[in-house]
Amino acid sequence: MGRVSPDKRANSCLACFAWGVLPGRFCRACFSFGQNHAKGDCAGCHRVVPLKKDYCRLCWTQASLEAADEVTVLLPFLLRIRHHQLFFASMRRALATRPLARPRRPSPTSPATRAAGREQQWEPLRLVEVRRDFTRFQRSRDADLANPFLIEARHAARVVAEARGWPKQLLRQVDRALVILLSGHVPGDRVRHSEMFPALRARGLSVGRTVEILERVGLFEDDRQPAFDGWLERQLDGVAHGIRVDVEAWARTLQQGGPRSQPRSQPTVRNYVGAVRPVLIEWSGRHGHLREVTRSEIITARDAVHGNERENRVVALRSLFRHAKKAGTIFKNPTGRIHVGRQPGGVILSLSADEVAETVAVATTPAVRLIVALAAVHAARPTAIRHLLLDDLDLGNRRLILAGHARPLDELTRRALLDWLGYRTARWPVTLNPYVLVTQQTALGTGPVGRIWVTDPVRGLAATLERLRVDRQLDEALTHGPDPLHLAAVFGFDQKTAIRYAASARQLLETAEQDGDGPQSVPDLGRR
Repeated sequence: MGRVSPDKRANSCLACFAWGVLPGRFCRACFSFGQNHAKGDCAGCHRVVPLKKDYCRLCWTQASLEAADEVTVLLPFLLRIRHHQLFFASMRRALATRPLARPRRPSPTSPATRAAGREQQWEPLRLVEVRRDFTRFQRSRDADLANPFLIEARHAARVVAEARGWPKQLLRQVDRALVILLSGHVPGDRVRHSEMFPALRARGLSVGRTVEILERVGLFEDDRQPAFDGWLERQLDGVAHGIRVDVEAWARTLQQGGPRSQPRSQPTVRNYVGAVRPVLIEWSGRHGHLREVTRSEIITARDAVHGNERENRVVALRSLFRHAKKAGTIFKNPTGRIHVGRQPGGVILSLSADEVAETVAVATTPAVRLIVALAAVHAARPTAIRHLLLDDLDLGNRRLILAGHARPLDELTRRALLDWLGYRTARWPVTLNPYVLVTQQTALGTGPVGRIWVTDPVRGLAATLERLRVDRQLDEALTHGPDPLHLAAVFGFDQKTAIRYAASARQLLETAEQDGDGPQSVPDLGRR
């Protein structure tokens, strides 16, 4: 490289990003580095550039900067690189050849000021984030057990393990994972889920428990995309941009709630978006915004389907346009005064004795017996069974609280509860999980069991948990008379559900009287 013209403008080096007046596309140091080394994938920044011992010149310069010229072996600092500090071209050489200035005498200050200066530590801003590859970790080479962040995290893991009764094998797994993730940890770093997951899964280590410890010490960053975001992105594919903005805001308000709206459950949000998706794709062919949709198009979309699908579509469109009107993105709500009659529900039928006996036969464990008892006797939904807390039980007064509704505790459910609590105490004596039902996994934490675990024992049978719940409510109406007020008081129904059960019971009783069998011919789950 020759001399640089004084009229040449400053630029950035393609290799080390150094800024200055360069003789070409590279600074002088990178040009010489490239002449003596072959290109490859850098182990630090993963760029395809000339390498020296698997690392580029930028990584070597950063390692030298962090070593502060105190050591001659830079390999440990290369392994800990998390960012790069950019610099000006030829700056390091100019600083090395410049004579050192005579240090100034410090001005006298108070002891308090000197102490404050020692405690204040400034950290350089990070301009480029480098992703870490924990899969290359080797304990014999890379482990740094003296790292203060690792020491704090290992102590937190031991505290949590002792409090929650973790087995020694799980504690050893979490300890190994922490050594891998925090041996080279420096102030300001965060352990990302996308970086730690491949390394821990390849070694068969617990990701969930490790994340719990990292969150406890404030070193975890969850960079995973929520499943809802990916699903919503797929649902809105093909929708016009103007319509898509309003629909996405509506869907997120349904999921997260708003200033004057409660969040809806995930199935409700998915049903609402799925009901309007075909209509939105059709409108996107001729409209660019929801304000262009007319009342006649709403009626056409309503009349294009029938049955429950018709009702769901109208309800979802009404919710969408109400949200858009509230947000001020449309001038007038075209769904006003567009009604759809509620479909008349069919008669609810009771389960037969053989169907109930088939479900009772599979209840061979204390957990399944308790689940079946709560569904068949107390008409509990799977969600209420999963979230039943130990504090909701009052065995002495024979009371329990299901979904916020207090109920008397019958002898069958009481025996099932005592059997399960005895098994739970013997199996997991030191668990801190506040829920009644626990599993091998949830006993180590504080969360409820999964829905599939609750419903799987009776899956595929005629008398599922939902059918047992419905049958118990219908049996109450048949036994005590089709009184909606009584049903609402016993099960906490709303008025529409109570009226529906009362109407089904009344119709079943009238049919039984016409056949001459009397109400005794109707199966009675309570007596079973």
